[in-house]
Amino acid sequence: MVFVTGATGILGRVIVLELLKKGKKVRAAKRPISNLNEVRHSYTFYTENPDDFFSKIEWIDVDFDDINSLQDALKGVDEVYHCAAKVGFNPKDSREIYHVNVKGTENLLFACDGSEVKKFLHVSSIAVLDLFNDKGELDEDSDFNPKDEHSAYAISKHLAEMEVWRASAEGLNTVIVNPGMIVGSGNWGNSSGDIFPTFEKNGFTFSGGTSYADVRDVANISIELMEKNIFGERFIIISENRKYAELGKQIRGKLGLKEAKILSNFQLNLGVFANVLLGWLIPPLRMVTRSNVKAISSMNIVSNKKIKEKLNYQFIPLTESIDFHLNNYITDQKLKK
Repeated sequence: MVFVTGATGILGRVIVLELLKKGKKVRAAKRPISNLNEVRHSYTFYTENPDDFFSKIEWIDVDFDDINSLQDALKGVDEVYHCAAKVGFNPKDSREIYHVNVKGTENLLFACDGSEVKKFLHVSSIAVLDLFNDKGELDEDSDFNPKDEHSAYAISKHLAEMEVWRASAEGLNTVIVNPGMIVGSGNWGNSSGDIFPTFEKNGFTFSGGTSYADVRDVANISIELMEKNIFGERFIIISENRKYAELGKQIRGKLGLKEAKILSNFQLNLGVFANVLLGWLIPPLRMVTRSNVKAISSMNIVSNKKIKEKLNYQFIPLTESIDFHLNNYITDQKLKK
C-alpha cells in the first residue's frame, strides 16, 4: 500500500493516478472540505479511463496534528509520498505555512517510526537553494543560506527538509525532490494552479523569471526514484528556466489578450515603501515585501543535470507543457459559461 499526502493538490493527484496505472494500491489523504469531484474531473485530462482509476483510490481524512490519525493512515503502508504543503507568500500566512510544512512533516515522520513504512519521498522546492556553483547555477549542492532574506515558505521548506534528513540519519529510506513551479491541470486558482488565471487577469508581469516543470514529469520522476530505491539524496526537477514575460506572452497570446507590461524595479520598490506606510490599512500591499520583490525581479539559473543523468530523463518542453495545460484551462472555463 502507498500513502500519498496532499493527494488533492496539483501534484499529489497525478502521483496517485500514475501509481494506480502501475497497479499500486493507493491510500490518499484529504481534508473533510476537499473537492473530490474536481480531482475526478481533472483526471479526464490525463487518462481515457478517469472514473475507473478514481474509483480505486482509498480516500482518508487525516489530521496532521493528531499522531493517532497519522498512525491509522499508515497501517499497512510501506511507501509514502509526502506532497502536502501550504504554498503562499503573504506574510499573514507565515504561521500557517510553518505549521503545515514543518510541523506536519515532523508529525508524519514521527508516525512513520515504528510503522511498516520503508520508503519516504518528500516534495520540497527550489526555493531552498541559495549558494551558486562555479557555473553560476543553483544545483543540489546549493545550500540554504540563513543570512539571506527568505519568504516564510522558503524557510518552512528548508526546515521540513531538515526533518527528513534527520529521519534518514535514523534509518528511514528517504529521498527529496525539489521541483520548480509546477505546471499542471486542475486546482485552478490555487497554488501552482494559479498560473493561468493570474496571467489571464493581470495585464502586468515582472522582469524576473523562474524554473518550471510539467506535473507529469515531477510525478514520473518521483515514482521512478522510489522504484529504483534511490535514497539519501535530493534531486532538482525542472525542465527549463524562463522569464515571466516570455511565459506571459505565450499564455496571453493564446487567450487573445494584449502582451503584459513589465513592472519596473522602481515601481516595485515604491510598493515596498507603500507597504511600510499603508500595509496595515491595505491588506494586498502586505504581499509587496523585499523578499517577494527580489524573487520576482531576479532569475536564477537552476540546473537539472543531476536528474537527467541519473535517470536518463527527457523532460517535456515547457512550450508544449504550457499548451497542453492551457488548453485544459480554456476547456474548463468554457464549461463554466
